[in-house]
Amino acid sequence: MKYIQIGMCLCMGLACFMQPIRAQKQSQVRVEAVVRTPQGEPIPGAVINSNEIKAYTVADAAGTFSLNISAGGKFIVKAVGYKDQVVDAFRTVERRDLQGGVSYIDLPEFMKKDYTTYSLDGLQSYIGGYTGAIWGQGALVLIDGVPRDASADIRPSEIEQITVLKGVGAVALYGSRAAKGVVQITTKRGKAYDRAIDVRANTGLYVPKRYPKYLSSWEYMTLYNEALRNDGLSSLYDDHAILNHWKGENPYRFPSIDFYSSDYLKKAYNKSDATVEVSGGTERARFYTNMGIGHENTLLNFGEGKNEGNLRFNVRGNIDFKFNEVLSAAVDASVILNNNRYANGNYWGAAATLRPNRFSPLIPVSYIETDNTAALLQAQNSNHLIDGKYLLGGSQLDQTNPFADVYAGGYAKNNSRQFQLTAGLNFNLEKLLKGLTFKTQFAVDYSSSYVESYTNSYAVYEPSWYTPEGQVYIDRLTKYGEDRSNGKQNVGGSWYQQTMAFTAQLNYERAIENKHNINAILLATGHQRTETGIYHKTSNANLGIHLGYNYQHKYYADFDGAIIHSAKMAPKKRNAFSPTVTLGWRISSEDFLADSPIIDDLKLTASAGILHTDIDFSSYYMYQGYYTQTNGAYYGWGDGAYTMQSTDSRRGDNMDLGFVKRKEINIGLEASLLKKLLTVNANFFVNRMEGMPVQPYTAYPGWFSTGWPNSSFIPYVNFDIDQRIGVDFAVNLNKRMGQVDLGLGLTGTYLTSKAIKRDDLYNDTYQNRAGKPLDAMWGLVSNGFYESEEDIANYDATPSYGEVKPGDIKYVDQNNDGVIDSKDEVYLGHGSAPFSFGISLTAKWKNFTLFARGTGFIGGYGMKSSNYYWVYGDGKYSEEVLNRWTEDTKATATYPRLTTMSGDNNFRSSDFWMYKTNRFDLAKLQLTYDFSRELLKNSIVHELGVYISGENLLTLSKERKVMEMNIGSTPQCRFFNLGVKATF
Repeated sequence: MKYIQIGMCLCMGLACFMQPIRAQKQSQVRVEAVVRTPQGEPIPGAVINSNEIKAYTVADAAGTFSLNISAGGKFIVKAVGYKDQVVDAFRTVERRDLQGGVSYIDLPEFMKKDYTTYSLDGLQSYIGGYTGAIWGQGALVLIDGVPRDASADIRPSEIEQITVLKGVGAVALYGSRAAKGVVQITTKRGKAYDRAIDVRANTGLYVPKRYPKYLSSWEYMTLYNEALRNDGLSSLYDDHAILNHWKGENPYRFPSIDFYSSDYLKKAYNKSDATVEVSGGTERARFYTNMGIGHENTLLNFGEGKNEGNLRFNVRGNIDFKFNEVLSAAVDASVILNNNRYANGNYWGAAATLRPNRFSPLIPVSYIETDNTAALLQAQNSNHLIDGKYLLGGSQLDQTNPFADVYAGGYAKNNSRQFQLTAGLNFNLEKLLKGLTFKTQFAVDYSSSYVESYTNSYAVYEPSWYTPEGQVYIDRLTKYGEDRSNGKQNVGGSWYQQTMAFTAQLNYERAIENKHNINAILLATGHQRTETGIYHKTSNANLGIHLGYNYQHKYYADFDGAIIHSAKMAPKKRNAFSPTVTLGWRISSEDFLADSPIIDDLKLTASAGILHTDIDFSSYYMYQGYYTQTNGAYYGWGDGAYTMQSTDSRRGDNMDLGFVKRKEINIGLEASLLKKLLTVNANFFVNRMEGMPVQPYTAYPGWFSTGWPNSSFIPYVNFDIDQRIGVDFAVNLNKRMGQVDLGLGLTGTYLTSKAIKRDDLYNDTYQNRAGKPLDAMWGLVSNGFYESEEDIANYDATPSYGEVKPGDIKYVDQNNDGVIDSKDEVYLGHGSAPFSFGISLTAKWKNFTLFARGTGFIGGYGMKSSNYYWVYGDGKYSEEVLNRWTEDTKATATYPRLTTMSGDNNFRSSDFWMYKTNRFDLAKLQLTYDFSRELLKNSIVHELGVYISGENLLTLSKERKVMEMNIGSTPQCRFFNLGVKATF
């Protein structure tokens, strides 16, 4: 913050200049000032005109700032930029006074160069410690202080600022539900005397990155025969049938179903949206309105799939009133309507399981001879003659199928409705005590959804073929099922959710002699959520206190605490106090750094505290034991009567079950170097979650739990302890090189975790979960393939997972007991990346802005365990099986032998199926052109820009194919977008 004499240029990142202010050296002065753009143009409405000496609020195109005019030896202007204000826990603070463990972004600034449709998209590239979670833990998401959904309840165009609160001191006031971090989203508000209409429109294409590759029908049949022979069974498919499928001359008689064919899918599908923002008002009443509509369809290109799509409409209105110097109010309302239409059935799920030779999805009527009146009559009587040419195909085993579902099974519409209302009152109690204010807010959200569906029955036909004189005809049709379409609409799947939130807080903020800055908050807050199918309402309530002091913005001391209550705890354990302390030191304000040519700003912070939380309790009443009547277990008596059902104990009582405790120490560093060329924000943290609730079977005698009937007297206790240690950072470099302004940002998080205490009672200590990472992957260690029957007989351990044959996977006998079983499972690696990072690059040249954003993950592992890789029984064969073990390929094989059995030995967690998830993703690339103001100065358009962008463009990884491919679901896509934005 800079103090500048009147008449000098006022420049703090706000694009404005100030004319000299004419004033007399007396207590009553007339002050006039005009705020101008860097080009010298006056900004409409941004004029100060008053005969009193006091604070003013002025709105300009760059944001709101206040001017404090004082009389005395000389006039001083204190400028507080809106962009320097950060929404912290229950208050707004100057950016320079933020303590460690808090990061933020002003989203409108980023939206100028990085247009996105998901509110938290790209946050990893801007904020250290955030990777979709905070320090590896799920965060509480708040929108204007109310628990809401970041994806469903808000769009980025509605957001002013996103604050990520990570440290223990930063989240303490939010109580139990915030013990794993908070993401605070603040919506936009109107600015006085700054009337504006902003319009944005986009349209783009989703292009699939990669499809799974499954084998054709003749390949499947050939390899399935091989699998049968491997199991000592006879082949199922004869060579003649395989040859005809290979030729492909008649795909209706010898089908090879390809779900990813252009016959069924588009090359790309569209997403479009439009947004209008209107804002303005006066000092007495300000408003902000956002109206948006968006639509996207899907890849399916046949039947009802062509009509699939999601339509979203939203309206938000935020209004601020100032009734007088004492009372002001705010009323916010949001309505969101979603209509999602989709074909019946599960097309993508079936794509991963339906074998290619099962049947032909369509049967051409043209193959029926003209004199075959019976078959022709059958075809004519069908209600579903596709394109007038095809009947729906099927078989006795496939009387319904995903293709017929899309063609004739009907459709469903999922309709969701959301209404959100937030109302608040603000009282200025300066007359009672200088610096005292009171604020209260109440919110109620309603969300509901239901499904409208039309479900039709349909008939499928299995043809019988014959070939007289080399011609191919359909001799007869076997019909399965009936065509029934009564047009009746079915309504079901109803769901309802209500959230109510309340906050009341007394605030005190005072600066004494411009040296001692005091701030305090006393608050009561809580929320409660009711949801369909959940018996007990989810509740959170706490009282909070904040006491803060800083001396000349140099030395800081904060105390934050909360008294929390939770009905999940045992009756005498439902209340707890969570204290935290934060200290800060702005070293750059010390004399020994006052004239440093390197350090502009340098601040250290340290916080410590204990937070009590109930987040890890999966349900209420876990402290109570209970009994249940078991239908599947019976006690037999001596008289031979086996009809007595058992009543079983499933859990014991624990009236000492209490909160989980988050204990944490956090050290933060914030620096600006070389005249803001380089800025750094970093945090080191040690975090423990103590007393995680589990049923510790090893801590109780064996007779407390029985195997059959399934009974247990073991209670839940506060037992497990988790530890996380790590560092996060955000480094930004800004440099002008010639006519190009360059900005480079790098964020990262390195996290180590450990299970400190677990209910371990393994025979071998290497299997203890205690001491291992929280994301540990466990499994067997492979040792190649069994090469022969002799190899199996001579191997030093016998597998316990069924009979093995040459080509099956060998495993290491870790405990040397001569048996391969679960006791040989060991720690294999991290299930998530210990190190994650984000990078962003901005280059501005004249009216062009090029922006790129990427994310990376290093050190994690994944397991190839889907049915694409674990193929056994009569499952669908993917290209993975081409590298199978055979007698001819034993030296080069990378996949076990094929089997029609269960494959229990081969298809289980082991390092054989592991792969490294190291990756770097080019997540975003956008080029923006902003038309010059000179070109637009005589039009109604004040600002105009166009941009093109691409998302999810590139993945650099050794295992890119694995990570880019979705199995059994909609494929991953690149998104290419064209957009235009304008301000009127």
